Amino acid sequence: MSAMLCTTDVPVTGVDTCPPSWSTNPEYQGQESYFGGESPLSLTVGYLVVLGFGVLFSVFTTAVVYIDKIFAGNASMTSEQFNTGGRMVKTGLTASVIVSQWTWAATLLQSSNVAWNYGVSGPFWYASGATIQVLLFGVLAISLKDVAPSAHTMCEIVRARWGKTAHLTFLFFAFCANIIVTSMLLLGGAATVQALTGMKYELASFLIPWGVILYTSAGGLKATFMASYLHTMIIFAVLITMITIVYIKVYSSDLIYDFLDNTVTYSKEDCMNIYSKDGNGLDSFFLDADGNKQMACGEVANNSQGSYLTMLSGDGLMFGIINIVGNFGTVFVDQSYWQSAIAARPSSAAKGYLLGGICWFAIPFSLATSLGLASTALMLPINSSEAGSGLVPPAVADHLLGSAGSALVLIMLFMAIVSTGSAESIAVSSLVAYDIYREYINPDATGKQILWVSRVVIVAFGIFMGLFSIALNAMGLNLGWVYLFMGVVIGSAVIPLWNLMTWDKASGKGAVIAAWSGLVLALTGWMVAAKIQGDAVTVATLGTNEVMLSGNLIAILSSGLIHYVYSKFIDGEVFDFSTLDSNIHLVEQDLSGLGAEQQDKNELRRAKRWITRRGYLLTFALILVWPLLSIPAQVFSKSYFAFWVLVSIAWGFGAAITISFLPLFESQDEIGRVFSGMFNYMTGRKGDADQYAEEDEAAPVKTVDEPVKDVVEKDVEDASFNEFQQVLSEDKAEDKAE
Repeated sequence: MSAMLCTTDVPVTGVDTCPPSWSTNPEYQGQESYFGGESPLSLTVGYLVVLGFGVLFSVFTTAVVYIDKIFAGNASMTSEQFNTGGRMVKTGLTASVIVSQWTWAATLLQSSNVAWNYGVSGPFWYASGATIQVLLFGVLAISLKDVAPSAHTMCEIVRARWGKTAHLTFLFFAFCANIIVTSMLLLGGAATVQALTGMKYELASFLIPWGVILYTSAGGLKATFMASYLHTMIIFAVLITMITIVYIKVYSSDLIYDFLDNTVTYSKEDCMNIYSKDGNGLDSFFLDADGNKQMACGEVANNSQGSYLTMLSGDGLMFGIINIVGNFGTVFVDQSYWQSAIAARPSSAAKGYLLGGICWFAIPFSLATSLGLASTALMLPINSSEAGSGLVPPAVADHLLGSAGSALVLIMLFMAIVSTGSAESIAVSSLVAYDIYREYINPDATGKQILWVSRVVIVAFGIFMGLFSIALNAMGLNLGWVYLFMGVVIGSAVIPLWNLMTWDKASGKGAVIAAWSGLVLALTGWMVAAKIQGDAVTVATLGTNEVMLSGNLIAILSSGLIHYVYSKFIDGEVFDFSTLDSNIHLVEQDLSGLGAEQQDKNELRRAKRWITRRGYLLTFALILVWPLLSIPAQVFSKSYFAFWVLVSIAWGFGAAITISFLPLFESQDEIGRVFSGMFNYMTGRKGDADQYAEEDEAAPVKTVDEPVKDVVEKDVEDASFNEFQQVLSEDKAEDKAE
């Protein structure tokens, strides 16, 4: 298949070669947008996906949690289990959960938008600029396991170290992060559901959260983790399908290269004629009222030789910097990532985050390298408004596979929304339950009360976010705008939170001053930059790359500088990290994941060294080495582009295999216990198969992380808890001695 000679029913003045997509779809000529108000899928499909999948996952996760409890003998649902998942999640499932909750609607939609805008640099900067935060967060994850293993939330740690004022400050930023992330899920999700099925935007925004509310409120963090694994498998399955269709079945890297090369050969006048109804440019819709390009045609501004096939892209690099700064905020300030660290067993926390980051890289990089670049190569009639709303992937999928492609992207998107949405819901419920209700309303709250508050908050937050996303859309804010804006609001909290876990001289008062000052300076600089560049402060002028870059950089850099100066030169107090965990209290004496074996200080130090070295090395490779190695190529040759595509395909397949099978391999013993328990139940026995071995085994010695079951006397529970406290005290004393 190749670009066709321009012999259409309506001749295009001065153009010899038509856009490639016209050869199979001549009706694209004269279209001002791809979807044009017409939906490729029926409204029934929209309801089936939005409501049906929510019910399906509710039934699935509830059944799995119940089976795990009945047949594997795992703990009943307590507030600790609901909000921490038992603190014993293994490496593979931790990685799967990280991939799942880091795969936003923006990951699938915005990554292809930047490919549509900047070419090959867009997918790379999206992927690398949002991977390094997960890699580096692994350092905080293992630090948390070392100094605050009993924590439920990051704000609980802030309160334990820095006091009430800092606690309220970072609680505000944590809620901002959760609201912004959920807003992006619903903005992108509702826009795509509307475009693909015709469902009204407002209705989609309101209904989508219910798919999250149902199973999250029922099963808590464990249900979220189990559902996230299934979500991730489905996302990778669709990803592999799209890569295969674009580069193996329908086209090839050489063909896409030729098409991309052809796209930039058109002059401005040619593009005006191509994107007009009469073919002579008189009624052209190529430019908007402000003279900006609305269609992917002609040279790319600020790219080397105007090509899509180069990493030398000024706007692509600018987006990369904004992406890096903004995503530090949405990882380090988002309670859901701290919650995943809390849930992981200490030996799995560091490895899980590293593996999760590496596997997640494939989703935006591979998906946008296929669907995003195909959109500009084929010159589909996707306008800038559709691209900004995240409609590039569904448009390309619909073009290649028809209604089946639209349905696959819709399912993939819904998986991303509910997986991240459930993580955000649990995060908000934990913050409210532990940092507001327990801290300021009912200090003597029981586990049952904490559990009730958590579930109520999940429902209330889902309803609130549905209404809030409708309000954002009414204000004219789309997914792309909010994505660039997030770092302006929450960037100032990043460095103080890093210092909280890693620097013994970090001042609490300095952290408060730095966070609020950074926010005020960022908002001021952001609006001043919009006024200088655009002569007016509007949604449009505030949303340009240059203006967003200024706000993002001011937020994170000013905050870091203020906190360092105040802590170093004004407040010189040194904090003893060994005292931190003693200021954090469990609601129930559920000591799973908190035993002596899990708190081995030598193992924790080795794990911290392991993740620190690899996290910094991979960060250096992704944001410096890889881009620098691509500079000599300038505009990619056909063979260089073929290698680039091969890397994206291999990374996608490798990540899919790893994230799908590693959790199953690691959990084979637990899965075996469940099946043996089910077998024994069906044959009239009780317990799992181990109890029916030919040789009797001695009863295992109870340890502090395996509390004695079926004993309700309070003195026995107190003895177990006191034994645990004694073990921790001995560990801390040994640590001081070293």
